[in-house]
Amino acid sequence: MFELLSFGPNGWGGQLLGGAAMTVAVSVSAFVLGLVFGSLGASAKLSRNLALTGVAEVYTTVVRGVPELLVIYLLFFGGSGAVMAVGRVFGYEGYIELNAFSIGVLAVGLISGAYSTEVIRGAVQAVPHGQIEAARACGMSRWLILRRILVPQTLRYALPGLGNVWQLTLKDTALISVTALAEIMRVSHVAAGSTRQPFLFYTTAAVLYLLLTTVSTVAFERAERYANRGVRRA
Repeated sequence: MFELLSFGPNGWGGQLLGGAAMTVAVSVSAFVLGLVFGSLGASAKLSRNLALTGVAEVYTTVVRGVPELLVIYLLFFGGSGAVMAVGRVFGYEGYIELNAFSIGVLAVGLISGAYSTEVIRGAVQAVPHGQIEAARACGMSRWLILRRILVPQTLRYALPGLGNVWQLTLKDTALISVTALAEIMRVSHVAAGSTRQPFLFYTTAAVLYLLLTTVSTVAFERAERYANRGVRRA
């Protein structure tokens, strides 16, 4: 067991750590992309433009209602087909395969963004309207209100929900193993098949995910405490 998990020539320790690094890279990239989608989606839902609100509603309803694995399949296989269709318009008849990392980040980012939309929308609505009115009465511009009141308060209310979205994003990266991207689950699957020790490597994968989620939980708890500094509690 120790030899299989070692960093020697016969061990899989290096590949597993590389897979963990890839998981973190995909998770962080997808989470940041999801925050962008979530901010745009929340802004659209809170706007008075019915077209934007409708688009955001369709986005969150479809992505949250469809299995995450199906979203990845649609983007990975359907994306290549769409790009090749565009290529044929310009006379290119060859096969085009999209980058697995980019597709993984986009797919998980779309999923993360759908949930982040609702978290951010709820956080914005939780900001006391009296603070906005008081800022306007003091002569603050819209940009100043956004920077000094709305964004800090929204972040404080949104952090617990965004922590849950991060955990979801981190675990959803296991699904992109179907694209052959060498993250934790893909490396564990290959190692289990090569050594015929599935219990060992899948248990190791579970431990790695547990370590990542534990560190993430501690980090978000500290961020929440920092964001709530100076807030009077009942």
